[in-house]
Amino acid sequence: MEILSNLGTGFAAVLHLVDVAIPGIGVVPLPVNIFLCFTGCLVGTLIGVLPGVGPIATITMLLPITFGLEPTGALIMLAGIYYGAQYGGSTTAILVNIPGEATSVVTAIDGHEMAKQGRAGSALGIAALGSFFAGCVATLVIAALALPLTRMALMFGPAEYFSLMVMGLVFAVVLAHGALSKAMAMIFLGLLLSTVGTDLETGEERLTFGFPPLADGIDFAVLAMGIFGFAEVLRNLGIDEKRDLVSKPIGRLLPSPAELRQSAMPVVRGTFIGALLGILPGNGAVLGPFASYSMEKKLARQPGRFGRGAIEGVAGPESANNAGAQTSFIPLLTLGVPPNAVMALMVGAMTIQGIIPGPQVMTRNPDLFWGMITSMWVGNLMLLVINLPLIGLWVRLLRVPYRLLFPTILVFSCIGIYSINNSPLDVVMTAGFALVGYSLIKLGFEPAPLLLGFVLGKLIEDNLRRALLMTRGSLIGVLERPISAALLLIALAVLVAAILPALRKSRDRVFAE
Repeated sequence: MEILSNLGTGFAAVLHLVDVAIPGIGVVPLPVNIFLCFTGCLVGTLIGVLPGVGPIATITMLLPITFGLEPTGALIMLAGIYYGAQYGGSTTAILVNIPGEATSVVTAIDGHEMAKQGRAGSALGIAALGSFFAGCVATLVIAALALPLTRMALMFGPAEYFSLMVMGLVFAVVLAHGALSKAMAMIFLGLLLSTVGTDLETGEERLTFGFPPLADGIDFAVLAMGIFGFAEVLRNLGIDEKRDLVSKPIGRLLPSPAELRQSAMPVVRGTFIGALLGILPGNGAVLGPFASYSMEKKLARQPGRFGRGAIEGVAGPESANNAGAQTSFIPLLTLGVPPNAVMALMVGAMTIQGIIPGPQVMTRNPDLFWGMITSMWVGNLMLLVINLPLIGLWVRLLRVPYRLLFPTILVFSCIGIYSINNSPLDVVMTAGFALVGYSLIKLGFEPAPLLLGFVLGKLIEDNLRRALLMTRGSLIGVLERPISAALLLIALAVLVAAILPALRKSRDRVFAE
């Protein structure tokens, strides 16, 4: 009954009417949060459809807009962009054979083959229906786990939070693409950048090199926009524009009864796998579609169908994709620890709004906490309505040349960065970080761990200092607390396992496949 009461609080927050003054009409009560949820889902779908932009770049571009919004509405919109992009990414993967999102890579294998056979409608339909089912189930999982995890988190002290965040960084290293050494380098660079600025306890400047604008530290939006937004645009400008857009008719959007029967169990299994992996820190949600595809291929009576247009190869991964995207909110909302780069951006957005992520959010801001959860139900329904009728529009949009699209994105991004502090220097610094981000991508470094290290760096430092104050400067005191010691042991075990030659080769082979 407590869950139902909390969900009722959430729906009340989502459906809350706000008086809006409309010229020529007067003051009209409008469901602003519903509108923001729809805006986020629509923008997310659009971003997912456009290859090479992605939710990370988009959310960083839209962070300045959230300054003028209420916290609940702002976070509902940003969340809608994230899981909306998972829907949109499948459209590009199926129609153009270019995954709009990293998690849509697997969908392209069988989805595009179905499109070439004139079955694009069935592939798009099962992707939307599977994602809708997975999203609804994942929302229930979040609601069910939120209370017990939050109660457990309230037992955490500074030592436990320090150990939990260290474990999160270790998972981020292990689950990052590429070499372990490169992932660790990105984590340490992010931690280093988080220390730039004035030490709040001693008042001493750190790593500012006498440059006054760095006295307050590096602005989160400037770093994220440069490393992800601008750098991603630069990277995509160098990509060949040839797109394998299918010429055959899309066909019926609703799968046939036989296709629905084939897809039913893959959708259920994909939902379970994605929901489970999405909770893992270090971007475990990315592994969901790959794990689902592997399982469906092993369980299939005719594995040779996969890669040639098997609808199970679309249904399972797409369900895992959306379920993982939504359950990745669990560590953020209950523990205050972002499991991936997008959730790190959500931490930045909450901090901008004056909200400290963690278990206190449920008690201090229940409307925001439960409003975000219930908005996912509303958002998944909106995405089902948005995606299927607008397929024709997305197909036309895919014909827009990148050389026209990306300069427009850059202009609006520069305006957004400038509007944060009305500072031209912020735009210049963003451009500098863009060059750094572009160089990192070209050298084979994945930037996502850098952002995670930057966000968690300040929290790790703060909690470690508080823990040392409580133990009078003794690190042994951190290890003497059972939960803290257990989390550090898990982190050490995962890191050692990843370094072992046999497991490292298996990890590299999984990412290569």
